[in-house]
Amino acid sequence: MIDKNGVMEAARFMAEHDRFLVLSHVNPDGDATGSALAVALMLEQLGKSYIVANEGETPEKFSFLPRFDRLRDLAREPLEETFEAVIAVDCADRSRMGQVAPYFAPQAAVLNIDHHPTNDLFGTINLIRTDAAATAEILFELAEAAGIAFTQELALCIYTGLLTDTGGFRYSNTSPRVLEIASKLLSFGVSPGEVAERCLEEITYAHVKILRRALQTLTLSHDGQIASITVVPEDFAEAGAEREDAGGLVNYCRNIEGVEVGISFVEAEKGIVKVSMRARDRVDVSAIAKELGGGGHAKAAGCTMRGEMSAVQEQVFRTVERALGSEQQ
Repeated sequence: MIDKNGVMEAARFMAEHDRFLVLSHVNPDGDATGSALAVALMLEQLGKSYIVANEGETPEKFSFLPRFDRLRDLAREPLEETFEAVIAVDCADRSRMGQVAPYFAPQAAVLNIDHHPTNDLFGTINLIRTDAAATAEILFELAEAAGIAFTQELALCIYTGLLTDTGGFRYSNTSPRVLEIASKLLSFGVSPGEVAERCLEEITYAHVKILRRALQTLTLSHDGQIASITVVPEDFAEAGAEREDAGGLVNYCRNIEGVEVGISFVEAEKGIVKVSMRARDRVDVSAIAKELGGGGHAKAAGCTMRGEMSAVQEQVFRTVERALGSEQQ
């Protein structure tokens, strides 16, 4: 359901300020990237200035999106100014933005636009719709409310967010409203085949090499209800791969018949493990991720943990097994 009051409040926020810092979450995905760039395009139409950034590198597969070249990696390009107005998109909590506090003016106002049920309402204004399939869906409503013209570029950014967060319109969050919005966006010149090819189909050879090594670690536990794979720094070195080349590995675990929870443990940097979880029906992995310091959705969530791989795995398995056990009672 559209929060008309929240949408109009967000539209006023964009109209009342002149310069913005637009942020998405660390390790940005298609919804985070598409949403951040959609906001940038909306601000341009409103005659505003902005810097769009996130902490960490944005996957190259999204380079077809307009204004991609303006995305700043704060880990490599620190900013030399502070901002009175900040727009955060697709960030379930403040920590998901990374180490961005130095860029906030003392009395900075924050517009928090998100769809995660674990969002902790960190904004001055919070436009949160947990029934939305993607943050991009909320931005479609916001653009309409703010009187923004739907150009091909804006439609492409929003469509990309919808496509990726619904798994190509295959996940259970694909609502009639999502398909209605997608249909409208196509009328502005978006090529669905090209977007799907770039975001969902095309993979790097380094991904294939990482996948080959990861599948050798595939294990089933808890009577076949948990499947997991592991990637360590040596795998990245041997495959000549980057962090983004390990994306999507968790789906191979979740898609195995009989598996309720799939987990990937990806350690691109020694001692820092990115844990991704995907659930089939019974388990809410967002609750598990939140307990472990992360967040996400009921069927797709994750967290980043520090420590030895074996210790991280032990803690994650124990938490997941507890969730499975409670579901079986």
